[in-house]
Amino acid sequence: MNTKPTYKIALDAMGGDFAPANEIKGALLASEILNQHHNIEIVFVGDESKIKDELSKQNNSAMNYSIHHTDEIVDMHDDPTQIVKTKKNSSLYKAMELHSERKVDAFVSAGNTGAVLSTGTILLGRIKGVSRPTIGSFFPTVTKRPVLILDVGANLEPKPKYLYEFAVMGSIFSKQMLNIERPKVGLLNVGEEKEKGTELLQETNILLSESNLNFIGNVEGRDLLQGNIDVVICDGFTGNVVLKFAEGVFSFLKGKIKAMAAKSIVNKGIILLISPFLKNLFKELDYQQYGGVPLLGVDGVVIIGHGKSSPLAIQNMIIRAVEYIDKNINEKIKFALNL
Repeated sequence: MNTKPTYKIALDAMGGDFAPANEIKGALLASEILNQHHNIEIVFVGDESKIKDELSKQNNSAMNYSIHHTDEIVDMHDDPTQIVKTKKNSSLYKAMELHSERKVDAFVSAGNTGAVLSTGTILLGRIKGVSRPTIGSFFPTVTKRPVLILDVGANLEPKPKYLYEFAVMGSIFSKQMLNIERPKVGLLNVGEEKEKGTELLQETNILLSESNLNFIGNVEGRDLLQGNIDVVICDGFTGNVVLKFAEGVFSFLKGKIKAMAAKSIVNKGIILLISPFLKNLFKELDYQQYGGVPLLGVDGVVIIGHGKSSPLAIQNMIIRAVEYIDKNINEKIKFALNL
């Protein structure tokens, strides 16, 4: 008889813009799905009275949960590097501390990304062989398979060695989470020729070319969404600009369509006719479908979400955390970087 694996997931219940309502609704959705094959306990970390008040509004009979009370909240204006000194009783810090003490199996938050990065790195430490943790983000492509771009903001001035490690971690993550046997890795540059770009990119190209990774060479911005690359490597400054631009394009398209519909009845009718297509398109572009992204390289399981995460996004973040544990990704990263 098979025994269901049992995991505790620490959820920063006060982290998102709509906390704790969306966090609790998302946890309920995730529990309904995950408890078919797992025994999941959600550990809500945050203001106990607010959490209980929100729980009372929901039918939570299908969810196994506990509450760890905290008095403080980390907001988007807090200095990420100071959280470990100034807000040790915050929901973010306490949830991460529970994970560092191995009282829970994973940490999930839609809070301050920089604070999650710095707190996770300090409290959890790095996997052996990892110089710097990295944050990636999934982007939709013209195919059904998304592309993972990293780094998207954690390391603004990396070394070639760091970018090589990002490529290794990204390849392992894509293989395990997206079932891609040999993920294609590209290096974001201003041209395809290996001589192009800064000294950082030229030296990184050499490291990747000499590795066992499925490195296809330099790629350009126009290649990102074509669906023929699985992992794209870049410095955090470039990656963050790409990420924020992509988020802007999503809003731009929605705004343009609404503006066109308002111009005439004919336009409105045309848009109504193609609304099923537009609905599917925007679903693919929506960050909520991917939930959160992992903080790769820390000695733990950390999933970070958008501040505006909906219950659906929170649900998918928790599911990603469980998949990460199931697939033992950190041990695979450790093995690959310490051969």
